[in-house]
Amino acid sequence: MASTKYKKNKRGEYEARIWDGTYNTDGSKHRKKLVSKKSSADLERRVSEFKREVEDSRSCSFSNVTFREYAKEWLSVSKASKEKKTQKTYQTVIENYLSFIHDTPITGIRQSHLQQAINHNLNHPRTCKDIKSTFSQIVRSAVRDRILPQRAEFDLLADISLPKYIKRKRRALTPLERRAMFNARLDDRKSAFLFILYYLGTRKGEALALSSSDFDFSAKTVSISNVLVFDGNAPTVKPYPKSERGIRNIPLPDPLISRIRAFVESADGFIFRTQNGSLMTDTAYRRMWDSIITSLNVATGWNPNAKKDKKPRPITDLTAHIFRHNYCTELCYQIPKISTKMIASLLGDDEKMVLEVYSHILAEKEDVAGAIRDAFKT
Repeated sequence: MASTKYKKNKRGEYEARIWDGTYNTDGSKHRKKLVSKKSSADLERRVSEFKREVEDSRSCSFSNVTFREYAKEWLSVSKASKEKKTQKTYQTVIENYLSFIHDTPITGIRQSHLQQAINHNLNHPRTCKDIKSTFSQIVRSAVRDRILPQRAEFDLLADISLPKYIKRKRRALTPLERRAMFNARLDDRKSAFLFILYYLGTRKGEALALSSSDFDFSAKTVSISNVLVFDGNAPTVKPYPKSERGIRNIPLPDPLISRIRAFVESADGFIFRTQNGSLMTDTAYRRMWDSIITSLNVATGWNPNAKKDKKPRPITDLTAHIFRHNYCTELCYQIPKISTKMIASLLGDDEKMVLEVYSHILAEKEDVAGAIRDAFKT
């Protein structure tokens, strides 16, 4: 004999507690008690009716919510833990590229709205990619909230035409950049920042958040556990890096120790600060980096003070992230002495990224013509 779905309480009634579509002050779901003195089957019928009423009520309550109202709530609640840069991307898409549907009810959005936003930005493939990603996440959130029906995800997002997006090719340092780095005249702070990027492969924000206590020169390691991010121009130190993989210890090579030890040990707290001792702002960082690039160019023989026939700067597109890719590339050349898994661990990244770099290195070494010649020898 099949067991009943609902059990009797102490008073001999069949009892269930069902979510009524609202929340308590602590964020937990508020539940209503339903009872039946007849049977478990009767209570199950009442529960089904109550759930339908809740769904109908929720649908009605959201029927007049505009796209912008829902999108703003989605951004503030669902994306609160994202990086400031990522949040800014979502906000830009919502406010600038989807502004024409701000007053449209969330229940009234159409696939044509997304395609229209993309069509207006066909010359900017990366922007189109961000528009689709943001719009898609908002739709999926509305489906999970039962504001839009399950089929909405397919109806609104299928068969969207995007312009081809070619991801910028990552590169390592050029021989000219490498020579300039070792020949440039830099003050202690700029030199420390540049060579930390080179010898440790950290992200820009991880390097800017380093403090003197993170360095253990006896053990020859540095601990990465914080990251500096910019909210507009204002700096904020987050007590965690980009992901859990980002918390790591990296070996300090001897050439780096000799270059930065005195500078690090003389610092009190964060090692990269502005001249007045405060955390580095976005503007201060940009000025420092521009100054570093100028010094590297001077080291190549470029004259910034030339009045006649002034030549263009030979080093122009060098970024902090290129040093990270260079670090990964140099370590990949050491495989199998070091594994791709360990390289990923040192970078605080996933192994897939390392394998992509390593595959490119293997492709460079392949002798395709020679392999075909040897394979088909007669």
